[in-house]
Amino acid sequence: MSKPPILWSIAGLDSGGGAGLSADQRAADAAGVHLCPVAAALTAQNSIAVEALFPVSAERLDAQLAALANDLPPAAIKTGLLGGVEQLRVVVCWVDHLRERAPVALVVDPVLRASTGANLANEALLRAYREELLPRASVVTPNQREATRLVGEGSAPAQARALQALGVDAVCITGGDGDGPLALDWLAAEHASGWLALPRRAASNNHGTGCTFATALAAALARGFVAADAAVIAKMLTTSGLRDAVAAPGAGPGPVRPDAGFIRDTGLLPALFDDEAPPTCWPVPGRGSPAVEGVYGITDSGAHAARLFQAGLQTVQLRVKRGTDESESAWQARLRAEIEAARRSGATLVVNDHWREALAMGVDFIHLGQEDLLALSAKDRRDLADARASGLRLGLSSHSLWELARARAWSPDYIACGPVWPTLTKAMPWRPQGLHNLAWWAAMAPAPVVGIGGVLEPHQLREIATGGARAGCVVRGLAPGGTHSPRDWQQAWHQGCDAQPTKAPAWPLPSLPVKTRLGG
Repeated sequence: MSKPPILWSIAGLDSGGGAGLSADQRAADAAGVHLCPVAAALTAQNSIAVEALFPVSAERLDAQLAALANDLPPAAIKTGLLGGVEQLRVVVCWVDHLRERAPVALVVDPVLRASTGANLANEALLRAYREELLPRASVVTPNQREATRLVGEGSAPAQARALQALGVDAVCITGGDGDGPLALDWLAAEHASGWLALPRRAASNNHGTGCTFATALAAALARGFVAADAAVIAKMLTTSGLRDAVAAPGAGPGPVRPDAGFIRDTGLLPALFDDEAPPTCWPVPGRGSPAVEGVYGITDSGAHAARLFQAGLQTVQLRVKRGTDESESAWQARLRAEIEAARRSGATLVVNDHWREALAMGVDFIHLGQEDLLALSAKDRRDLADARASGLRLGLSSHSLWELARARAWSPDYIACGPVWPTLTKAMPWRPQGLHNLAWWAAMAPAPVVGIGGVLEPHQLREIATGGARAGCVVRGLAPGGTHSPRDWQQAWHQGCDAQPTKAPAWPLPSLPVKTRLGG
């Protein structure tokens, strides 16, 4: 049996059991990691107020960390309430020391003021955060008030840029304490930026939300996820612990109590909105009935698409690339000719990438990769949204949790998950998702899932069907002169649908390798 990842939390002890190390322990348990709780400060507090703060001496803090270093070295460290500059510098020294041995992620939750209003950081500590701790941070997770104390007034995106200018790798400015119908967190990371959104929950147990979020994010980093994926997981875990009509143990708000089953709750998957303007409404769900099913062929030839339709395929994607020296008029004429050659009544023709041209030529179904989404201008987004409202169907690619969250914001008709196996059709940084992640995607995605990538033999397509996908893409396996006929592929699909379905795993696996800092 494999050992759980180890997470150190260096934070304050809340005598009321609501925030600090108590909240960190509940989050770590839900995330499936082993927590080493290290007390940097003791607080005299209850559910109403922080009445006193007693920093642990630098010597005693150092002794706790030294006791852990050899026996329980961390994959990630989360800091919360530190109590003072001396304590912060002990943490800095240990982060540098540990990173000389192995990569260690550092998540900084800058606890500068209690939710009850008590000030927990003076100017000297703020300066130490800016100059010493934040430059070493993998992720920092302030709320907007804390971000303002660190870098001044501004929008959440502007504050995130200012924090990154201090040397922080990634920023997630939490907004659960705001108002409005959506709970919004601004994410700025290497792989993704935007608003992580979920419908706001009316909850009477919201004590310790910041601690819970930061610990959940650190736990996800310890499990091997990159920061953007870890933020999605933290959003899900924290929201799972917010419930209405929960009896509070004291007179104030009760503690957040995350559910270990959060990672399999489809209602907890957030939407990721790329625009800096905050979204105001939750995306409307898709049309309901599956847009694609069964064998999904992909070709670069309209004539070949027509032959695939004639052989019985119901869905074919036309993936035509413009030549580097091809004139606009020649390109438009060639694309139109390929589309016209592919059209068949009663069949579903999907055009890849070239959505404006496809619309002008009467195509009602397009597929976009995530890079294509990010390349859209503001006008493109408005026009695409208008076309969607008028009936245009949309399929989107996804390779990671944050891309799945971005897809949710668009309410597509299907979501492709891949590459399931290694593929040579295009260069990708992603690890193969495997049948493990495909089954999780099929259970969690907000739209029907299409498996794609590396499908060369019919038995692989059968396994995609068994994994719960509504369709499976075949590219090279359907190329002219291939070993297997369209009928072979269709038969394999039906065999998979008739077989015992694969049980979805509890957790997905990371789809990108983590670049964790070494050295200071």
